[in-house]
Amino acid sequence: MTTPRIEIDNLTKYYGETLVLDGVSLNVGLHEVVCLIGASGSGKSTLLRCINRLVDFDHGAIRLDGVSIEDESFGATGLQKRVGIVFQSYNLFPHMTVLDNVTLAPRKVHRLPRAETEARARELLAMFGMGDHALSYPEQLSGGQQQRVAIVRSLATNPDVLLLDEITAALDPELIGEILRIIRRLKDDGMTMVIVTHEMGFARDVADTVCFLEGGRILERGDPKAMFKTPQNERTAQFLQRIIEAGRL
Repeated sequence: MTTPRIEIDNLTKYYGETLVLDGVSLNVGLHEVVCLIGASGSGKSTLLRCINRLVDFDHGAIRLDGVSIEDESFGATGLQKRVGIVFQSYNLFPHMTVLDNVTLAPRKVHRLPRAETEARARELLAMFGMGDHALSYPEQLSGGQQQRVAIVRSLATNPDVLLLDEITAALDPELIGEILRIIRRLKDDGMTMVIVTHEMGFARDVADTVCFLEGGRILERGDPKAMFKTPQNERTAQFLQRIIEAGRL
């Protein structure tokens, strides 16, 4: 039996006395794309952040290729090298060029040679249509371009897993399409991804598995086309009906 790329086992997380994740279990296979859907406050983003330890959890376990993410073998930065994350706010350093933003972590955190990191960065920027903007500053770029740079930055360490947290939330519809095309390309290239999204049409088209969260629990999971057509859980059905009524599916 093949070991899942990510194993999440009975994960529990509190913020103070508030239960945010309530015994979540989820496996993500190699090259699989899992989309997390649900209303705001359902625990999606917290779950995503637990996977690469941006947020610590209280109980349960997360394993990457069968090894606990708390294992000392990852060292101080090894987990972040293998598990990239992109947020809806681009978090680019405004005083740095695109090239410097992309190469900062590989050079400073992972101690890779400048020539190697810059060559990799330029290759990725060209791949995503940003090759001519290597020496531009973030303020000179559109929102869609900045988000592309943020994705390139996350890929610069050659991660095994990519986490995407509402990366289209701040973009207008035309730019959303641009970013979603990039995500489809990453899927076609075999990248394992866990994606938090409100773009239901995108989740239906690109995900291998969709999970509906509410109250910090996964209430339903399965094939996206089947779930969106005939959800088995009443709360999933209510959520998707609201999405349909809003014209978003």
